[in-house]
Amino acid sequence: MNIPIFQVDAFSSAVFAGNPAAICPLEAWLPDATMQSIAVENNLSETAFFVPDGDRFHLRWFTPACEVDLCGHATLASAYVVFHELGHNEDTVRFQTKSGELAVSRDGERLVMNFPSRPPAPIEPHRALLPALGGNPSEVLAARDYLVVYASAADVKALKPDMRELINIDRFATIVTAPGDDCDFVSRFFAPAKGVPEDPVTGSAHCTLVPYWAKRLGKTKLRARQISARGGELFCELLGDRVAMAGYAALFLRGQISI
Repeated sequence: MNIPIFQVDAFSSAVFAGNPAAICPLEAWLPDATMQSIAVENNLSETAFFVPDGDRFHLRWFTPACEVDLCGHATLASAYVVFHELGHNEDTVRFQTKSGELAVSRDGERLVMNFPSRPPAPIEPHRALLPALGGNPSEVLAARDYLVVYASAADVKALKPDMRELINIDRFATIVTAPGDDCDFVSRFFAPAKGVPEDPVTGSAHCTLVPYWAKRLGKTKLRARQISARGGELFCELLGDRVAMAGYAALFLRGQISI
């Protein structure tokens, strides 16, 4: 069996930056174990698979360790493949997912995703969290993921988390964030228990970051940077109980998998 595969760098206008995702368009679902094995073989933070259903697609995401309920960069990359490689002529593509319907629309060269908002609330952190992260955070909140707030972008950039300890926390992942120097806020994202020690750019994290920073800064339109080694830029807007996230994408590879 031959399966098409594309690798797209999401949240970057050029290759070798942003977050790489592998995208596999399918005619029908493969067994879950096969899709998980492909994700392990690809060894990227996410491999996405989608199947057409009328005028929309069913979309699923896998890390090297498990299937996840929401992934931003692989959704952006999937939309890029639908628009630029599969010849989708509409201005919007709609995906049915474990997190409901996700729409991605063209905005010039950018692609704009519409995702659910996941505002965080204050919480008593797991005992392993702060020792594993280090630094001196000012606030700890959580939604699906922990949100740990620091005073400056330099503080966030300097963190060297102990992944052996961070793997034991009781949330899906950990987001660290601070005010930005040349943007509204910066972040990093760690999910070692899910097979992703540090994710280069994380759309789903911004479902929590955007409502937090919109409330703190008193505005709904926000420019964000994820300051991982590869780095990425997102243009965000809080839309009530939804979050719009816009970014660029660049094709790195097209090929096929033989299994």
